[in-house]
Amino acid sequence: MPPQYGMATSKNTKTGINPDFSVKSRKTKDLTYYLNGLQNNNRYILSECITLLESTHEAKRKLAEAILDSLSNVPDGTIRVGITGSPGVGKSTFIETFGTYLLEQKHRIAILAVDPSSQKNKGSILGDKTRMQNLAVHPDAFIRPSPAGDVLGGTAAYTKEAIQLCESAGFDFIIVETVGVGQSEIEVDHITDINILLLQPGAGDDIQGIKRGIVENADVFIINKADGQQLELAKQTKIAYTNAIQLFHHDIKDWTCPVLLTSAIENTGMEQVYESILQYIRLLKQNGQFKLRRQLQEKKWFEKQTKQRLYQIVFENKKVSEVFFSQAEQLKMGGISTRSAIQRMEATIRSILNTDD
Repeated sequence: MPPQYGMATSKNTKTGINPDFSVKSRKTKDLTYYLNGLQNNNRYILSECITLLESTHEAKRKLAEAILDSLSNVPDGTIRVGITGSPGVGKSTFIETFGTYLLEQKHRIAILAVDPSSQKNKGSILGDKTRMQNLAVHPDAFIRPSPAGDVLGGTAAYTKEAIQLCESAGFDFIIVETVGVGQSEIEVDHITDINILLLQPGAGDDIQGIKRGIVENADVFIINKADGQQLELAKQTKIAYTNAIQLFHHDIKDWTCPVLLTSAIENTGMEQVYESILQYIRLLKQNGQFKLRRQLQEKKWFEKQTKQRLYQIVFENKKVSEVFFSQAEQLKMGGISTRSAIQRMEATIRSILNTDD
């Protein structure tokens, strides 16, 4: 009888597999392991916690939720910064340079970088650690790339919880780098204290500047790549945006959005960015808005996550899923109208809810 696959009859038999090899089972780590790791500011255990958070495995997700439930309240001393902008504007390069400046100011920084996902195979490149080589090896910096998945708005599904984990691990400056998809990228406003919009020299005129959406939600505007031959164009762009933002009111009284010039290559403008962030945070706290905004963010996150859970629960119901796929197939064949399919789905869900009552 031939030997079983992966086994060797003797050490002289060439199977291509080491006959002494054995798979070692991993010991299950308990809640205390993760909580102690976060308390001791362990970056590797922090990364493990976020991996649990993003897992689709039910047991791992429950462990992640238990970790979050066991965390103490985050102190008000942390600062959450959202950085967005169109692809190619230089977000990662800017963050590398600005992050280095923050480290010089004795901050511990965590960078949560959200990368776009393929709608075909759901894969992501997740290359921010290679683009931020200096920060990736610094003991007071933590970089975590995450796929956006099916979530719209520039953030990932669990970015909010990941921020909480980073703060519990002793990081006081949290930077969320969004996907970078355009004007609709405003979800980051619901999980950060201040939002920075990066622009390229020549990015727009007065009309471009007053577009709603992403521009309207920015607290600080930065004209990046303001160096070399682009410096003069960057100055013109600064004037255009400075004029444009005067046409709409900022939500926070007494705050005028600054428009700053920076160059990651020449390492200029980072101090002005840092001071603008601190000024904005001070103003929020003076007006009593800092804590209030975070409370409102918790409410919005609750609403969003509840809707997501309800969606999952509904489609876990066998009857709902059967009716859904049946209606979808009939629509594909042209047998029914979209309106009638929707009405059938609504009736099915309502009948189940009434039965459960």
